[in-house]
Amino acid sequence: MATSQPLATRAGLRALERGGNAMDAALAAAAVLCVTEPMSTGVGGDLFAQVWDGEELYGLDAAGPAPLQADPESPVEETGPRSVTVPGAVAGWAALAERFGRFGLDAALSDAISAAEGGFAVGGHAADAWMKSHASLALGPRPQRGERMRLPELGATLRRISDEGPDAIYGGTIAEAIASCSWLDVEDLAAYRHRWVEPLTLDYHGTTVCELPPPTQGVAALEGLGLLGLSGWLVSLVELVECVRLALEDAFAHVRDGADVTGLLDPEFLARRRRESSIDVVEPPGGTVYLCAVDGDRMAVSLIQSLYDSFGSGIVAPGTGIVLQNRGACFALSGHVEPGRRPYHTIIPGMLLRDGQLLGPFGVMGGFLQAQAHVQVVPGLANGQDPQLVLDRRRFRIEGDLVLFEGEELPFIAPEIEALGLRVAAEPDWTRFGGGQAIMVEDDVLLGGSDSRKDGHAAGF
Repeated sequence: MATSQPLATRAGLRALERGGNAMDAALAAAAVLCVTEPMSTGVGGDLFAQVWDGEELYGLDAAGPAPLQADPESPVEETGPRSVTVPGAVAGWAALAERFGRFGLDAALSDAISAAEGGFAVGGHAADAWMKSHASLALGPRPQRGERMRLPELGATLRRISDEGPDAIYGGTIAEAIASCSWLDVEDLAAYRHRWVEPLTLDYHGTTVCELPPPTQGVAALEGLGLLGLSGWLVSLVELVECVRLALEDAFAHVRDGADVTGLLDPEFLARRRRESSIDVVEPPGGTVYLCAVDGDRMAVSLIQSLYDSFGSGIVAPGTGIVLQNRGACFALSGHVEPGRRPYHTIIPGMLLRDGQLLGPFGVMGGFLQAQAHVQVVPGLANGQDPQLVLDRRRFRIEGDLVLFEGEELPFIAPEIEALGLRVAAEPDWTRFGGGQAIMVEDDVLLGGSDSRKDGHAAGF
């Protein structure tokens, strides 16, 4: 089990120790993260997952659309009531529990309910993120590192979900509370349906990299790796930057809800694309968690949940403890709100296979950084390097024509990157480079890692 919060990792292990499988563990951890990292994820957010059941790979899209009655001429808003989209996470939990879990959804929520009602100690990185958020007071006074925090209204909501299932969110008084403080109608919530989707895949030096299709930016990670793969195993940092840059540009141009993007992975297209450039990338927010689990039968779950920005829209549905996501801000990429449709989605869970067998789940949270980070971590994971070392390496991030390198100093190849027409800067704030987790299979051994930029850890038994 690998997560960004210690209590979430513990909840996942407890599920495994009680005889649950990787899905039971992942759902228990996902629910706890909604409590212990509420600026990043919650009942009011979205979820995507990939599941390897030992023989086949499945993809789940549990992202929510804009209101059916939204005005397409209305301006795109980054926060507030008109930035809210239908929350899909709870429907996703229920779908995953029903299809793959040994226990029910109620069992998966028990540790989260205990943490919300009984209290939990706020982690250091979580406390920092809480303090820096644009909506840091959304759930009340900002806690300090190590302070005991209780979220009783959220605990009561989780109990209702445990008792009633997803209907507790998509109908009744909770749906009415969500509609009362956002531009969603109760009909938008009642009409919500998750989608099972077929993952996109790419061969990277004998490793099959699996990502989810639009509306996620998964194809950007695959195209970046496809471009990188043209150079063989040994690539320069300059090549890495340029491949990420091109892939992001294509994703922004082509990814829409339901779009066919397989042409971006065509070998002839990739070869031609290596000779082209230019990109515009927006600032990545920080309201996401990633987690993964692998069990003794080699079922693997790669799961990511998000509010998009830190504390999402900044709105808490009255009496519920539910922070509502602001995923509607991503309609800025298309230039207008699309009624009843999902916007471009930044969150992408990853999975690696080799020779038709599991190599391992992986992911890195961090808004528009995510596809960039996948391209940076997959080569090391595919080459058998320790996942903890791979995740803790310094990263870069592209924003417009600016390449930010993590740390106090610029890399020695900065002049070569500038020759591509890019500006280069050092960025000492490590919180701007996301946080990831991974579990790799090495014969009969599982090797886990959890990014030191977050509070959590990887653990097994």
